[in-house]
Amino acid sequence: MKALVLQGIKDLAVQEYDVPEINPDEVLIHTAYAGICGTDKALYAGLPGSASAVPPIVLGHENSGVVAKVGDAVTNVKVGDRVTVDPNIYCGQCKYCRTSRPELCEHLDAVGVTRDGGFEEYFTAPAKVVYQVPDNVSLKAAAVVEPISCAMHGVDLLTTHPYQKALVLGDGFEGQLFAQILKARGIHEVTLAGRSDEKLTNNREHFGVKTINTTKEEILADAFDIVVEAVGLPQTQEQCLAAAAKGAQVLMFGVGNPDAKFSVNTYDVFKKQLTIQGAFINPYTFEDSIALLASGKVDPLPLFSHELAFNEVEDFVSGKLGKVSKAVVKVGGEEA
Repeated sequence: MKALVLQGIKDLAVQEYDVPEINPDEVLIHTAYAGICGTDKALYAGLPGSASAVPPIVLGHENSGVVAKVGDAVTNVKVGDRVTVDPNIYCGQCKYCRTSRPELCEHLDAVGVTRDGGFEEYFTAPAKVVYQVPDNVSLKAAAVVEPISCAMHGVDLLTTHPYQKALVLGDGFEGQLFAQILKARGIHEVTLAGRSDEKLTNNREHFGVKTINTTKEEILADAFDIVVEAVGLPQTQEQCLAAAAKGAQVLMFGVGNPDAKFSVNTYDVFKKQLTIQGAFINPYTFEDSIALLASGKVDPLPLFSHELAFNEVEDFVSGKLGKVSKAVVKVGGEEA
């Protein structure tokens, strides 16, 4: 089978691999689609994701496909099932796993990060992280349940009410998902702020959100009850704190450089009684994310801009391919 292998820092190559064997508690999946995310760009550049990737490794932690084989101990899926995979595998034994905070697991494994993922024609995963996909959800949409679930975790950490006004700063794929999920959670006014007229227009027309192009318009200060930072830069993090109203919740979701820092006016945090919250990966949110897709309340397909082959992935993760809203790799299996 063909596999796209990260051989070293900034070194991807298509190779011939044997179809992997499975353990009794594992599933072999014929990959249909694999999404490409900012984490893949970081891993390509030698930076950590949810965990560190040690080459040679097959990336692809966002994926979907059809079950090709199941281990003897597997009962939750069967051959032929259409599935998606939560990449995060928790140890279940550390203090964080044993206190209902598995996302902070001290021994985290991840499909497509610490073990081979969806950038190959067949990959394996423990059955416990494999989820069936409803018939009315395409495998192309199902490939991005993982990024939806990460945004869902962030929203789960917030206290939401219909009266609130929400700002999402960042028009990347995750920022666009946040705008949809906040609307699905009943927030009556959601504003997406970014730099791409094309993306902002697309979200305004498809999903009815308000938009701000930050290259042309100012974000109002002290105006929003919920503020989601989905960029990861010090300047946008500071913008989010300034945009927060009294009593606001600020979710710091964007992944910044490990050495980056931003300034906080501690008196503003005190006076406005702000809650500043981080969000890491996606515990307990795959079922909700699949349900949002099945209900139509979240639809990622209008956000997809590129469908790539293995030999085109490096152009994207290296930055050579521009104007990408969301890219997926068509690996094989069922059509969309």
